Amino acid sequence: MKLLLYKKRDSSKIIMIILFIIFVILMTAYFIVGNYFYNFALNAHKEKDFLKENPHLVSADTEMLTDAEFSKYHQPEMVRVKSHDKLNLNGFFYENKKPHRKWAIVVHGYSGNSKQMLRYVRNFFEKGYHVLAPDLRGHGQSEGDYIGMGWHDRKDMLRWIDYIIEKDSNAEIVLFGISMGGATVMMTSGEQLPDNVKVIVEDCGYSSVMDVFTYQLYDLFHLPKFPVMNAANTITKIRAGYDLKEASAINQIAKSQTPILFIHGDADTFVPFAMLEEVYNAANVEKDKLIIPGAGHGEAEMVDPETYWNKVWKFVDKYILEEAHIKVANS
Repeated sequence: MKLLLYKKRDSSKIIMIILFIIFVILMTAYFIVGNYFYNFALNAHKEKDFLKENPHLVSADTEMLTDAEFSKYHQPEMVRVKSHDKLNLNGFFYENKKPHRKWAIVVHGYSGNSKQMLRYVRNFFEKGYHVLAPDLRGHGQSEGDYIGMGWHDRKDMLRWIDYIIEKDSNAEIVLFGISMGGATVMMTSGEQLPDNVKVIVEDCGYSSVMDVFTYQLYDLFHLPKFPVMNAANTITKIRAGYDLKEASAINQIAKSQTPILFIHGDADTFVPFAMLEEVYNAANVEKDKLIIPGAGHGEAEMVDPETYWNKVWKFVDKYILEEAHIKVANS
């Protein structure tokens, strides 16, 4: 009888040891997978090789997004602000010599920088705006070890808005962003913004970080959301301090009190075109949308620039009037 009891106890110990080893293996695998995908997508110091020759992205090089003549004759001033977590954030300020109070903050996309936004900078500048083009955290010349995907960047945008208001307390501000920059301005829209922020324009931004990463996970690796995204989210919370599920443009837009124009190309398969309706439907403010047929990710302006800018100015001019320019010019 005692021998039988000893055998049962030994068997229970063996089972417990085996279960513990399995648990350790699973947890180790969980953190290895999470860390891999964090480095793959969010580590600012790791090359994003998956963007190269990606069939869902425009094949044009950076030069297609720049304007050499504008860059030659309009040299910006480098400016900086300090983020809420003490990072030095870099930006380029294009001062317009025309006397006015119109300002635009032009925000780049994932793994990009402010220099790639010169085409958009030029269009706002030629419309009479002062333009501020920031490098998002972890991009360009701004400090940061991780990519904020618009979530922590929304707080950085508040610093840039304050920077403008310190220069001009009567500033009338447009927030404009492409791709992750579009998500950034949408996420910013849900914060308590000063009255100076009059209107927002987003181009091909995503509905939420979790949704766009889940889509990319399947597209690039053919892997399911569970458990990979759970692991990636755990590591993101540890290393970057934010929750991928919390980083939602939809939730922020639902709180917005600022008019928003939504733009997307219907051939976008990098940030799926279907996300346009999700963010548009979430907005409870004055809003409009522009769909550019045949445009892939970030291509809307290049495919049909005339329609693009006509729509932008038609919407924006309702909230930032030319009278602001006239009053300052005559004062």
